[in-house]
Amino acid sequence: MDGLINSFFNAGLQDFVGHDGLKSAVFVNVVEHPDHFNLELAAPGFEKQDFTVGVENGQLNINAKREAQDKTSEGRFTRREFLVADFERTYKLPETVNQDAIAAVYENGVLLVKLPKKEETKPMVKSITVG
Repeated sequence: MDGLINSFFNAGLQDFVGHDGLKSAVFVNVVEHPDHFNLELAAPGFEKQDFTVGVENGQLNINAKREAQDKTSEGRFTRREFLVADFERTYKLPETVNQDAIAAVYENGVLLVKLPKKEETKPMVKSITVG
């Protein structure tokens, strides 16, 4: 099981069915917990309404799009440009993920996507008393 999980999260997106429509570099951390996975995408400068997260045909699709912002002022010329850094990431989900319970929250420049594991795939922990 660990080999499957490691191969899933350590492989490049091109190794999976689907595509990587990456338009801008977005760094991703993957953290496994006993009952879920967390995908943490570093995406500073976005607002939560800039994101679209969905599941289709067993694939997790994460998109973000923001508008370019230019600012000019009278008098001394001041110009500030923010890069339009749209991105799209697509991941083929392992069968162990409960697709109906996926949740996402954007806070402090990080999009956190929680991928709960199905009940039957959670590790069973039991203490046995030695008699």
